[in-house]
Amino acid sequence: MQLIPAIDLKDGLCVRLKQGDMNQATHFGDDPVAVARGWLAKGARRLHLVDLNGAFAGKPQNLQAIKSILKAVGEDIPVQLGGGIRDLDTIERYVDSGLRYVIIGTAAVKNPGFLKDACTAFGGHIIVGLDAKNGKVATDGWSKLTGHEVVDLARKFQDWGVESIIYTDIGRDGMLTGINIEATVKLAQSLSIPVIASGGLAGMADIEALCAVRDEGIEGVICGRAIYSGDLDFVAAQARADELTG
Repeated sequence: MQLIPAIDLKDGLCVRLKQGDMNQATHFGDDPVAVARGWLAKGARRLHLVDLNGAFAGKPQNLQAIKSILKAVGEDIPVQLGGGIRDLDTIERYVDSGLRYVIIGTAAVKNPGFLKDACTAFGGHIIVGLDAKNGKVATDGWSKLTGHEVVDLARKFQDWGVESIIYTDIGRDGMLTGINIEATVKLAQSLSIPVIASGGLAGMADIEALCAVRDEGIEGVICGRAIYSGDLDFVAAQARADELTG
């Protein structure tokens, strides 16, 4: 079970949002490279980057910070990135810069042809991020709720060749209220590709609960506010996950 530290970028700085609201941003660092190196030093095996400005603008907005992080740690551990990825040229630039995984969210739902093309052109590099509330997929920085069922879309994307699905319960993200284990397991059981849990990680109890269902197809969890606020000790949590899952 991989614990994946999240680095959310807004205006070149590291922040965390509550439920995707750009007006509820907590500042956690001025130097994204230092933050990334810090997680690497603590034993992180993958990093999760989000270009928050890009997610709302529909195109990359924190390129300098992203490239600096990739240059600093990209050869040591895989880095995945979401936010504002809407075309193949953007994917190509990122992959050429050393990014291992590109996360496609809103565009996967609104422009499925693009996702299909991306899986064909960049096989092995594409992850889909599905953000949901009450089982329904949300898009556009979580501002719009669609009628699509998470499981139905995930199965379709799996058939097209995505590497994995990041599943976020947007009602819990940034709230420290606990991972939605039941919904995450339900999704993982319906797929043959791995699921990465996200949204609401509160503490060690969540890590232990996820480890207990790892064999259902859950390969990791994205760690956000909890590891910055001190509610979860990242080093101790990864050690505990390793102990429970071997």
